[in-house]
Amino acid sequence: MNAFANLFKLFVDGGPIIMSLILICLLVATFIIIERFLYLNRIKINDEKVIDRLSSAIKKGNYDEALAICENAPSPVTNLMVAGIKYKEESEHQIQEAIKDAASLEIPKLEKYLTTLGTIANISTLLGLLGTVQGNMEAFGIIGAKSALGSMEMLATGISKALITTAFGLIVSIPATIFYNHLTNNVNNIILKLETQANELMSILKKGKKVQIKE
Repeated sequence: MNAFANLFKLFVDGGPIIMSLILICLLVATFIIIERFLYLNRIKINDEKVIDRLSSAIKKGNYDEALAICENAPSPVTNLMVAGIKYKEESEHQIQEAIKDAASLEIPKLEKYLTTLGTIANISTLLGLLGTVQGNMEAFGIIGAKSALGSMEMLATGISKALITTAFGLIVSIPATIFYNHLTNNVNNIILKLETQANELMSILKKGKKVQIKE
């Protein structure tokens, strides 16, 4: 209870408006980080389980089975597979274009919310500095109004309160920056992997078409 009371006091001392904005940044950043980690982890697990089954089905020419597998395990990779399978009867160039178009739709899904997280990492620091500047202005304004040499204690208290916003801004900004860089790196790796898997898909579809022709 004392910890909560102390935290609430710091919140009030830092200035309710600025501290509320920093708190909103914290909540939004936390939501984005958790959501992105769960999403990226889920598609990685799906990919590992599904790719072998898809390859086997397509190589045998069982396209309906392959589509069913994709529908039951939606992910960037399976969405590419669906696009390729739907155009399997077309020319190689048309299949490639269909896969590229599907990939261009998947990339924004992978990068979803990351721009917001990067913005929060920058804004939270600036909000902290804004609160500090505002607090210092108020502290010096009080001293100017008092016109007293013995106001150093008042000045120190005012500056201390003003620095609270900077501290809280950095507490939000530093983890947000770390997670932004980590998630961005993960997404870039997935995009590179998608390009490789798109080429592998083309190869698998070619083999599937050959099997179908022989039959």
